[in-house]
Amino acid sequence: MPASAATGIQIGASGKTYASSAWQCGLHPVSGMGPYVQAGLYNPKRKATGKVSLNGSVVATVTTASPDATVWLSNGVDTVAVATGKVADSYTFDASITYPEQPNACIPDTRANTFNGDLEYAASGKSYAVVTPGCAFNPLTGRAQPFVNLFDNGAYLLNVSVNNVPLTQLSAQRPHTPVFLSAGLNVISAANGALSTDYYVRDGGTGTCSLG
Repeated sequence: MPASAATGIQIGASGKTYASSAWQCGLHPVSGMGPYVQAGLYNPKRKATGKVSLNGSVVATVTTASPDATVWLSNGVDTVAVATGKVADSYTFDASITYPEQPNACIPDTRANTFNGDLEYAASGKSYAVVTPGCAFNPLTGRAQPFVNLFDNGAYLLNVSVNNVPLTQLSAQRPHTPVFLSAGLNVISAANGALSTDYYVRDGGTGTCSLG
C-alpha cells in the first residue's frame, strides 16, 4: 500500500500504522552500529494490536500500551510491514551497502586508511588509532571495557565521536584519548571542522573484558 509523508514519519494508507520516513544509524545492543527504523501503530485506539515484520518475518508485536517497535534493517532493499487485523501497510527502505566488504550501510568506507604495525592511519594523515583493543576500567560505566587509543597526528583540532556521540576534542594540548568500545561494531570519527573526517571501525566483541 502507498504511504503518505508526515514530519519524520510515513503514515500508511490505512491511517492506522506508521514508519520512519528514512532509516537512521543506531547502536544495536549486540552487533553495534547498524541501520534501523521505527514502526508501529499510529494514534492507536484502545486495545489495538499489530504485528511488525521485516521482509516477511514478524519481528515485533505492538499494542496500544507499547505502540512502537525498532526494526533493524538488513543489507539491501527492505520491506517493513505493520499489520492490524486483515490490513497491512508496507514501507520500503534501501539500506544497500556501497562495497562488498562493508558490514552494513552505517559502517563508513575506511579502505583508504593505511596500516603500520598495530597502528591505522587515516587517509587525511591527521590522525591514527591503535588497531588491537586493550582492556581498561571505564569510570563512566563502572566496568572493564575494550578500548583503543586515538592520536592527533599534528597540531590539528579534531572533534572525536564514537557511534555518533561526541566524546572529546584532540589538539596540540591534548594529542590522544582512549576510546571505549561498545558491543559489536563501533565507528570512531575525528572531524577537522568541515575540512575532513577520519573514520575507524573497531569490533568491541561483547563490550566487556577481563582485567589482568
